[in-house]
Amino acid sequence: MLDNLTSRLSRVVKTLRGQARLTDANMADMLREVRLALLEADVALPVVRDLIARIRERAQGTEVIGSLTPGQALVGVVNRELAAIMGGESSALNLATTPPAIILLAGLQGAGKTTTAGKLAKYLREQHKRKVLTVSTDVYRPAAIQQLETVTAQAGADFLASQTSEAPVDIARRAIAWAKTHYHDVLIIDTAGRLGVDTEMMDEIRALHAATGPIETLFVVDAMLGQDAVNTAKAFSDALPLTGVILTKLDGDARGGAALSVRQVTGAPIKFAGVGEKLGGLEVFHPERMASRILGMGDIVSLVEEAQKGIDVEAAKKVADKLRSGRGFDLEDFKLQIGQMRNMGGLAGLMDKLPSQLTQAAQGADLDRAERDVRRMEGIINAMTPAERAHPDLIKAKRKQRIAKGAGVQVQEVNRLLRQFEQMQGMMKQMKKGGLAKMMRGMGRFMGPGMPGMR
Repeated sequence: MLDNLTSRLSRVVKTLRGQARLTDANMADMLREVRLALLEADVALPVVRDLIARIRERAQGTEVIGSLTPGQALVGVVNRELAAIMGGESSALNLATTPPAIILLAGLQGAGKTTTAGKLAKYLREQHKRKVLTVSTDVYRPAAIQQLETVTAQAGADFLASQTSEAPVDIARRAIAWAKTHYHDVLIIDTAGRLGVDTEMMDEIRALHAATGPIETLFVVDAMLGQDAVNTAKAFSDALPLTGVILTKLDGDARGGAALSVRQVTGAPIKFAGVGEKLGGLEVFHPERMASRILGMGDIVSLVEEAQKGIDVEAAKKVADKLRSGRGFDLEDFKLQIGQMRNMGGLAGLMDKLPSQLTQAAQGADLDRAERDVRRMEGIINAMTPAERAHPDLIKAKRKQRIAKGAGVQVQEVNRLLRQFEQMQGMMKQMKKGGLAKMMRGMGRFMGPGMPGMR
């Protein structure tokens, strides 16, 4: 995510080494590079101008204190201004109203509104313990209604069916009445989208807003649209009193212009960022954390939060108790560790939040292939019997053939997994003995540059 912008800004910092102060002379080239980096990232031109002016004003004459270099001092200035232009602070959903709290989703077709409705329903149900109802007013595409029904069921929320013969405003009013009589805390209304902004679309969304009086009107925009996202955002903000923005497909955006532009253009805070297709892929948007990620500084706070959500504390405690009791680390425990990592967003999700210095060793790694290998490892373990998982030494030639056939892989893959398990088992023994340094060296051999342990 945002790789090009990050690499360009990193190169800018390197040019300022050895300077005692940030001045007009040594900032001119730097600001030109920052401007080019922002324009290449498809940031709106007025936003670029404003950001450059703010960086120049804040950075000029900034003393280089302590062990800071001018480059490091500049990073601090750019970090603060990037965060400020994206809103400064995170903005929570406002649900403080008499139930149901109505959330109206607006945006173009293909922006990911329907998937976002499912993600938002899951987020509200799991993180805020709310009873959620969803409804679709997209009477132009029956598939959109069916898709919302599917993602709502996956999210564990309630869905109200609608018909293409109904008027969108009538559907919305019926949904509000249903939500009230069935004691729903939140109603999410998914609206129709078009391939482009048109008068008919805006008239319909204005009528829906007037009829429902939503407490949150959220504009869902595809982060990969760049400048087009900004133009679309302005059209919707002119038509509706937007209370927030949800950026979708942020994980696939190498430019990131929308993230830096949409807040200033609409005046509405970015509340969420959608990453991936899974319903758990909705993150609260933190401008200061996003600024750190753009500058290659990572987002350790979000990584810790993902760990807290993804890790089964009770299961981890059982593994720790097993190690302390001397019963050892078996294949069932190995599978648990793999599952915990996947719950935290997988390898790609973890790498995205780490500082760039820590990810350089894996830059040549094929993370997609590594993810596939992790899934294959889980499949191989699932093909084993409980006795084989608990006692891997039972797995000889004939058992390996049976396991390989059950998992749909070659016997060599089973052998490779068993070797990797033995390496992990050795690391766990070192941890039990308190040999943390030895364990870390073992992990280095296990993962290795380019992650050869997952070939």
